[in-house]
Amino acid sequence: MSLLFSPLTLRSVTLPNRIAVSPMCQYSATDGVPNDWHLVHLGSRAVGGAGLVIAEATAVEPRGRISPEDVGIWNDEQVRAWQRITAFIKDQGSVPGIQLAHAGRKAVGDWVPVAPTTEPFPGLNTPEKITNHTEIVKAFVEGALRALEAGFEVIEIHAAHGYLLHEYYSPLTNEGSIEERIAVPVEVTAAVRAAVGSDVPVIVRISGTDWVEDGWTADDSVVLAQALKAAGADLIDVSSGGNTAQADIPVGPGYQVPLAEAVRRKADVPTGAVGLITEAKQAEQVLNDGAADLVLLARELLRDPYWPLHAAAQLGVEVKAPRQYARAF
Repeated sequence: MSLLFSPLTLRSVTLPNRIAVSPMCQYSATDGVPNDWHLVHLGSRAVGGAGLVIAEATAVEPRGRISPEDVGIWNDEQVRAWQRITAFIKDQGSVPGIQLAHAGRKAVGDWVPVAPTTEPFPGLNTPEKITNHTEIVKAFVEGALRALEAGFEVIEIHAAHGYLLHEYYSPLTNEGSIEERIAVPVEVTAAVRAAVGSDVPVIVRISGTDWVEDGWTADDSVVLAQALKAAGADLIDVSSGGNTAQADIPVGPGYQVPLAEAVRRKADVPTGAVGLITEAKQAEQVLNDGAADLVLLARELLRDPYWPLHAAAQLGVEVKAPRQYARAF
């Protein structure tokens, strides 16, 4: 039996396997509206057999875009454009997910970025300090509700990679105790959970460490994960870095897997592992070792949209290929 190709149930949603398309920005939208590129990009990964297809960092408000070419979920036009994409993903037997995001001080556009600090990210514009985070929480909640209307079945909250919610909890960009710094990400998670109801899975992506001295640590991530679980998160997607240009990151195959494992074991919460997971046996081992419950692939799925089908063959698992491609199997 292959764990990689076993189902994973999160609340009312069952993923057909434990392979997820990690959110990857395409920088291809106009006014936040997804288009044919996004349909083909995300749709082909569903055709390729991924159990969960998570759309790229999707801004909950215009100033929350990482770039002017990012997709959004703050208006009805965007909702309508997403609907045909989610419908296609579901038609292939995959589950459509969305990553709700706010770029914070790392936004690059003709607007003033906002953050819990006035310290700019190196080379980027100086942010305006947020004095009242209520509107941010509201934007995430409204984005989540629009996402459901757009047909998404899994909500991921982006709290990693130096973007707004990560800026709140990292000591590199915010002051106070760890309880004070994690308060806004936890509040956003609790508010989204309350808004979407008890059936919808809510995932939170965090940076497991800042990779710098005096920055966020793996032990801090356990504290955050426990609080997010209590707020209604079903799975913690553990990535790392992004909040400083000075990080010394030991990049290598599966280099972030130990972070996911630490959170899973110490916080007693399901996790997703991501980061240079490229081989079928490697992904299977991550799950067999109990390091994570879900494996997310990014660049490897850019190189090979049909990686899940190829992985199944390598692991000796029989999967149902799209009927249009049956002759290849």
